[in-house]
Amino acid sequence: MITADNLKEYMQQAAYRPLSYNELLDVFEIYDYKEELEFSKILGKLEKEGEVVKTRKNKYGLPEMMNLIKGIIRISARGYGIFVPDEASQPEVFIYSRNLNGAMHNDRVMVKKLSEGGKAERPEGEIARIINRANRELVGTFERGRHTFQVIPDDDRQIYPIYVKPHKKLAVKSGDKVLVSITSWPTKDRNPEGEILEVFGKKGQPGLDVKVIIKKHGLRELFPEAIIEEANEVVKPIEEAEILKRRDLRDLRIVTIDGEDAKDLDDGVSIEKIAQGYRLGVHIADVSYYVKEGSKLDGEALARGTSVYLIDKVLPMLPKELSNNICSLNANADRLAISCIMDIDEKGKVYNYDLCKSVIKVKRRMTYTDVNKIIVDKDEASKLKYADLVEDLHLMQELAQMIRRERQTRGALDFDFPESKVIVDENSFPIEIQKLIRGAGEMLIEDFMIKANETVAEHMYWQEIPLLYRVHEKPEEDALVKANNVLGVFGYKVAGDKVEPRTYQQILANVKGKPEEQLISLILLRSMKHARYLPQALGHFGLASKYYCHFTSPIRRYPDLIVHRVLSLLLDNKLTTDKREALSKKMTAIGEQASQCEIRAEEAERELVEIKKAQYMSQFIGEEFTGRISSVQSFGLFVELDNTVEGLVHISSIADDYYDFNERNYTLVGSHGGRKFSIGDEVKVLLVRVDVDDAKIDFELC
Repeated sequence: MITADNLKEYMQQAAYRPLSYNELLDVFEIYDYKEELEFSKILGKLEKEGEVVKTRKNKYGLPEMMNLIKGIIRISARGYGIFVPDEASQPEVFIYSRNLNGAMHNDRVMVKKLSEGGKAERPEGEIARIINRANRELVGTFERGRHTFQVIPDDDRQIYPIYVKPHKKLAVKSGDKVLVSITSWPTKDRNPEGEILEVFGKKGQPGLDVKVIIKKHGLRELFPEAIIEEANEVVKPIEEAEILKRRDLRDLRIVTIDGEDAKDLDDGVSIEKIAQGYRLGVHIADVSYYVKEGSKLDGEALARGTSVYLIDKVLPMLPKELSNNICSLNANADRLAISCIMDIDEKGKVYNYDLCKSVIKVKRRMTYTDVNKIIVDKDEASKLKYADLVEDLHLMQELAQMIRRERQTRGALDFDFPESKVIVDENSFPIEIQKLIRGAGEMLIEDFMIKANETVAEHMYWQEIPLLYRVHEKPEEDALVKANNVLGVFGYKVAGDKVEPRTYQQILANVKGKPEEQLISLILLRSMKHARYLPQALGHFGLASKYYCHFTSPIRRYPDLIVHRVLSLLLDNKLTTDKREALSKKMTAIGEQASQCEIRAEEAERELVEIKKAQYMSQFIGEEFTGRISSVQSFGLFVELDNTVEGLVHISSIADDYYDFNERNYTLVGSHGGRKFSIGDEVKVLLVRVDVDDAKIDFELC
């Protein structure tokens, strides 16, 4: 019987020679019409998925036969592309715009290398084939020309304007925000064509921003009725028979510690002092018990990949019937969990651990504010309110500090970028921008979750279990060369033959508190690769971890759910050879999907925050502010206010002199008067312009 697997296996053994369709039929001795029909379907499916390639001479071979590499193309607003291969061992490839051949941002493609590149340069390549299109719908602005109509995508990485025809039923005017469906894809010589599906309204219209962000990034908002029905079916009281199969930890003093507005509580923690240190329990909601492999809920969760937090609106990965109810570790309710119980010594190292399926009952639902009041502020009222937990919280703080020191000792990085929280009114209009400061409570939970993730990842690695690891690879040499161009100005360098977390950590420590801290941190961050999900344990550069996975947030991240599912099979002794093989085949594709969903969610969340900042500042046009120069470029100064809002002072607006950009020390210096602007300088600025749609803020110096 012909299967996709044995067809690929044979082609791998066929002396790496592409074969014609008839040659393949002869090889497999297929002479029956029905067998040929089935064979043709399998071959077509493999070709569609990019597992098999058809040459111009109508012969079939595997991509590696033709020196083709599969992966994702990321396109810059400038028109070039960076190809990110699936194989972690392969370097990224630079693609000139002339060699994109109709590929669009985030498409899954095959690339043929044209050159291997130099020591500090990426190889160059050409898009040979597009496997899957990432975006079939785009949000943009409708423009009416004299003879043509087109939609200019909002995302400037979508570099092609989309030609459309006038819509008979939809009234659309120039400047309207629209949703367009692509009906004809771009080629090397032709722009795409499309059809307008929806008209959102005029740019800047109140309430448009969130709707546009959701559509622009292809986020899934409402759950289909069938998914809600299935969710309601699985939300049932825990059966006694299931409790008897698990370790009963309901007597443990388990608490959840989250933000005030959190509703999906994945993780609870418990602690006790033992002879050789501490026993830390990290108890994670057992979502895999409710979301079964192959179910409609599972398919929807995979398609979403992650929950998306759009300020005052959440697009959850799972329906609220699960995420806020039966899966959430709500206080004083029996809940199913998977527990990672670790014995940790006073150097912050795990010397013994136990992983088990459990039933738990959280004693208290605490917030970061509560915890910080107790362990930092020593607030008497809070200590009285949580009297039964005060000792535990102090033990947790002690242990967290030890875990953090151990992580820092091995070189883990901690980028201290200012974060912000946007407060909105009932109409979603921003009324305040708050600068967020990570308190002891937030850091404590972060430390515990990292330790649990490392422990589970290493356990699964040595069991040789198919898994999705959270991978953060070392920076590539060409990225280091660019970073060193800036670092060298300030007397720092990352040697290409000594790329290790500790080198980065030392530079971050040296610039701590200095005016250039934010710039150097940003340069180092940009030199690193984006973390992603892979079936190989390639380590986590930023955390200086040899083994790392995501285990602690299965309510809101699909990779965590996968880790739970595999771990649950292992704990139940149900991980058969066939099951291992089946899981192994799926992991790469699931990792790609999860990585893509994560990037999409991060971009949507970040973009909306920037839009809301612009909305907030639009009411203050004409007012003066005091800020600090956060970056100096040849075209002007970026000034950051205390509330993290950042705006540009364009060089053309500094009229008192002609200013030269000094690349040696990142300053602007007046040619005649000698006035100098440097990173970290305090300046007074006037807010002169705000473009809410593009989230751009313009200042002028006072």
